[in-house]
Amino acid sequence: MNEPAPQERPAATTIIFRDRPGSAPELLFMERSSGMAFAAGALVFPGGAVDAEDFAFAASMDTALAVDEAAARIGAIRETLEESGLAIGFRDAPDHGVAGKIREAMLAGEPFAALLAGAGLALDLDRLVPFARWHPNVKEGAPRVFDTRFYLARWMEGSPEPTPDSTENVHLFWATAQDVLDRHIGGEVKIIFPTRRNLERLAPFQSFDQAVSHASRYPVEKVTPWIEDRDGRPSLCIPEGMGYPVTHEALETAFRG
Repeated sequence: MNEPAPQERPAATTIIFRDRPGSAPELLFMERSSGMAFAAGALVFPGGAVDAEDFAFAASMDTALAVDEAAARIGAIRETLEESGLAIGFRDAPDHGVAGKIREAMLAGEPFAALLAGAGLALDLDRLVPFARWHPNVKEGAPRVFDTRFYLARWMEGSPEPTPDSTENVHLFWATAQDVLDRHIGGEVKIIFPTRRNLERLAPFQSFDQAVSHASRYPVEKVTPWIEDRDGRPSLCIPEGMGYPVTHEALETAFRG
């Protein structure tokens, strides 16, 4: 009997930059719990599935963005607050105590939109900069099919240190893109194929503004990897011309989650 095809789900991820004068910016990483079904133990950026409440919230907003784009940005903001305690994408930075209470209430199941309204807070979706969109090909054996939009965001000065939610993630830390790439190549940490390609793309930049300028030169299109022989061995490949300096990796080393 044939196995049912994996269900495709919209998702959103936030790449948070913390600039350091004279040095490469740090990005916020989280280590996923070893018990997770997808990307167990891997280093990822904050984010997760975009849910029905995010779409309803987006439909109620006065924005020029398409509903699916607005919902993805809302999901990225919500997931970042849930998973790290950091409030990004707000019109005005909420008090740390208020943000903490909203986080606790969301983790208890209360809706994000209602919590924001109750606290008198509003979102500024333009604070999230579109960077990439990855959509695995189910025919190529992807273990999970998330249509994931990646956004760049700036760490807000004075924000508290991020803290893990101790459910989906067990450790949060700041590091440069190159640091994590080097640790992955050395076998110290795991990163999935899209994360590695995105880190290679981000590693050259010395600031958030440089990364934003680069992103503005590449319209966001879906990146759908495929398998073909490169250099005599099966490789996982992505298209050229989308801003990625590395566009293929041997299938035997490509961690797909």
